[in-house]
Amino acid sequence: MPTTPRRPGSGLLAMALTVLVWAAFALSVRAIATSAWDPADVALLRFGVPLLVLAPWLPRSLRRLRGERPAVLAALAVGAGLPFFLLSAAGGALSSATLVGLVVPGSVPLFVTALAALLWRTRPGRRQLVALAGVVVGIGAIATADLLQGGPGGHAAGTAVLLVAGLVWSVYTLGLRATRLDPVAAAVAVCLPSSVVAVLAVATGLLPSRLLQGTAPDRTLLLFALVQGVGVGVVAGLTYAVAIRELGAPRAATLGALSPVLVAVLAAPLLGERVDALVLAGGALVVTGVLAFHARPARPVSPVTPEVRDAPRPAAPVPARPGLVAGRPGRR
Repeated sequence: MPTTPRRPGSGLLAMALTVLVWAAFALSVRAIATSAWDPADVALLRFGVPLLVLAPWLPRSLRRLRGERPAVLAALAVGAGLPFFLLSAAGGALSSATLVGLVVPGSVPLFVTALAALLWRTRPGRRQLVALAGVVVGIGAIATADLLQGGPGGHAAGTAVLLVAGLVWSVYTLGLRATRLDPVAAAVAVCLPSSVVAVLAVATGLLPSRLLQGTAPDRTLLLFALVQGVGVGVVAGLTYAVAIRELGAPRAATLGALSPVLVAVLAAPLLGERVDALVLAGGALVVTGVLAFHARPARPVSPVTPEVRDAPRPAAPVPARPGLVAGRPGRR
């Protein structure tokens, strides 16, 4: 059957909005550690607010979730849900906003490319490998500068936790590529199970929560609700799904590596984090690598093998309706 035509312009605009929200996410995750609120409080907002905003579409979305493969639903729920959020919050508490904004989106292109090669036996072209090498060097430069600022031992533990978060997010990226859910249903697939688990964890005392203990909300909590709930949970959830559909998973993930540069610039005036020459040089390398990777599509292993962005889905039949994210109509 014919494939849905891609619209790169729409994908680039969607990814630009996503990068802005991701930068706000990194700054707000770091702010949790210095606020009066626990990660569980922000998690309840992160996953609960989108469900309220998307309430009119919940019945339709739930019907579509029943037709999706359990493995894909698990990839979405884990990759962008409560596990990813808690890993990011823990990494932010042990490091800085610059590293939160750097390590997660900066490492995702590498993880996505590696996972695509393992799952679908595809590989990037030589120019893309050089571009990814530039991203790695840029990430290393910014990380080195930040580690040096962190004193003896730097932020090594936080960096390790954030790398795990980047790996988890790459699973979500590939889950978006494989699903036939539309962006709204995909957001519900992330937020609904995460909200249920977060509420149960707080109710049983597994996660501490000051909000449910009666602490009065303040402006900081409202800011978390706007950035995490509306921005990350609704806006970025929809725009990133559109970017995956229009650009392909590796290209969208690589464009996401631009967000560390924005975070490094904003962290200086907002959080007092220093931006030195090494950070600027690393940011320039990341931008250059991203643009070089985006300029050339992935090369298939053989003429009959699809390129990385159009890697085939598993052969298992999917009785779901056609979706927006997969970029390919299914059989009714």
